[in-house]
Order: sequence, then C-alpha cells, then structure tokens
Amino acid sequence: MNLSLQQVQHIAKLAKLDLLEVEIEKFRRQLSSILEYVGLLNEVDTSKVEPTAQTTGLKNVYREDKPSSDEVLTQKEVLSNAPEKQGGLIKTKAAL
Repeated sequence: MNLSLQQVQHIAKLAKLDLLEVEIEKFRRQLSSILEYVGLLNEVDTSKVEPTAQTTGLKNVYREDKPSSDEVLTQKEVLSNAPEKQGGLIKTKAAL
C-alpha cells in the first residue's frame, strides 16, 4: 500500500508534527513499507485459530474487596485524627 503525500501530511497533522517536504517523502516511503509488511498478515490462514485477548493463561489476580477485620471505626474516631474537619467530614484541598 502506497500512501500519498496528502495522507502523510494528514497523519502528521493529527500527530501535531511539522514536517519538511523531505521528511514527508521519507515518512511516506517508510509508512508505506510498514503497511505492506503488516498487510502480509492478511495472507496467513487463521481459520483454525481461536480468538484470544491474552496468551499467558493468567487469571484475575485481584482479591475480593472485603474488610480485613471486624473492627469498624466510628465517624468520631475517624475525625479525631483529621487535621481539619467541617460539618462532620474531613476537610481537604480541592482536587481538580
């Protein structure tokens, strides 16, 4: 697949790259070559290959989110350690 100069300029614009004319031609050849190589994958027979999202066989390693003890702090106990309080809540700086 050969890319046109306009296609390379469009790709460069999307990537916010300012390219010189020499660079545009260089990247046109390189990108076209990459696309041709990737196009070879269309020739591979994958009819007997099952689709997969990953190949290592790993399972979800996250633990269930449950309390680690039966001890639960009251609101008063939690607020006793807060440096600043307001209206029964811990006062913090804005996180924007």
